[in-house]
Amino acid sequence: MSDLVVQASGLWKQYHLGQRRERYHTLRDRLVEMGAAPFRQVQSWLRGRPTASREKSTFWALKDVSFEVRSGEVVGFVGRNGAGKSTLLKILSRITEPTRGEVRLRGRVGSLLEVGTGFHPELSGRENVYLNGAILGMRRVEINRKFDEIVDFAEIGQFIDTPVKHYSSGMYVRLAFAVAAHLEPEILIVDEVLSVGDASFQRKCIGKMSDVAGHGRTVLFVSHNMTAVQALCSRVIVLQAGEMVADTTPTAAVRAYMESVSDAILRPIATREDRKGDGSFRFTDFWLEDERGERIDQAILGQTVRLCASFTAQRSSERLHVAMNIWEEPGNSLINCDSTDRGAIFDRVPREGVVCCEIERLPLKPGRYFGNLFARMGGDVADWIEGAFCFDVTDGDFYGTGKVLSRGKFLVQHDWGLRPEVPAFASLPELVP
Repeated sequence: MSDLVVQASGLWKQYHLGQRRERYHTLRDRLVEMGAAPFRQVQSWLRGRPTASREKSTFWALKDVSFEVRSGEVVGFVGRNGAGKSTLLKILSRITEPTRGEVRLRGRVGSLLEVGTGFHPELSGRENVYLNGAILGMRRVEINRKFDEIVDFAEIGQFIDTPVKHYSSGMYVRLAFAVAAHLEPEILIVDEVLSVGDASFQRKCIGKMSDVAGHGRTVLFVSHNMTAVQALCSRVIVLQAGEMVADTTPTAAVRAYMESVSDAILRPIATREDRKGDGSFRFTDFWLEDERGERIDQAILGQTVRLCASFTAQRSSERLHVAMNIWEEPGNSLINCDSTDRGAIFDRVPREGVVCCEIERLPLKPGRYFGNLFARMGGDVADWIEGAFCFDVTDGDFYGTGKVLSRGKFLVQHDWGLRPEVPAFASLPELVP
């Protein structure tokens, strides 16, 4: 018997943009529409409007994607926002169907694609473990056997009988991952939702996925954390604008991904289509300023720098949350500047404006850095662009000593002292002659 567990052949997926699902029509509705159609046509002609129906705008999320995965493989999927990663995993999870092509899966599939997928908000964590397990095809006796292990892994023991609508996003994802990983699926599909968890939980999840793969099961993993991808995956598939551009080693895949990010940064932010969000707030440009507010071409180590981004907003009454994430490698964040972390509250947002983040005494060593732009209006993601900008840092006199030193990734303010006494905890034992 073949050890192939996933076979994807010629997958295409098309979406219609701006099209809402139509309600069901009765015979009476149809007759009324037929009777009114001539009058609407005359009205449109009198107003000088075209009578032809507007052409539907379509978008191909996937374009002829084919690959095979064998039992026990850990396969990563990388690509920028809009590359088709999440769409592909939804097809593999049988949440949505491809427009063309087919997928063959052998074995039970456990999926973790979005926070709280498959959870009922009114039910407790305990009840949702059994519900989610049943959805995955598990018998009650199997869930009973794994229940304590699931709760221990999720680290929510005291909240297990609390309705999950009261859980934080981190608690949601911990429990969801614990259920998906511990109910022994032959194929485990994990999207970038793990980024919601803290660093220690992410390490725990990566360890669990390695353990799952070590027992001969298959893991399909989407992440922007290239360090995790390189550590976990045996091979990586690179997607770009819906097309599969590489199926290669993790190292080569990271290189290809970085090249695509660099190409995207060369395009103006306003024209970038590889972005997520509902569009209620959109970044349109990015630049650097010094502490006097003058634009600069590069930042100087140890000097104050402002990261500035212009924007347009469709709504002004909802609270704005903005973040700028700086990195050297995708997914390996060096600095995350978040407006909510600093208590910056923007309750009134103009239709057009500029948001700036000021970093005093920039601690980054000389080199090139990349950054993401993120905005949330109310409770919804409004705009999110990976690799939205890049900037260079040059040497500077960080310590004010007249010396230019740039060893290590960061420079931090520190002081030195020397004392003659030996601390008690460092005393030496008596020597026996």
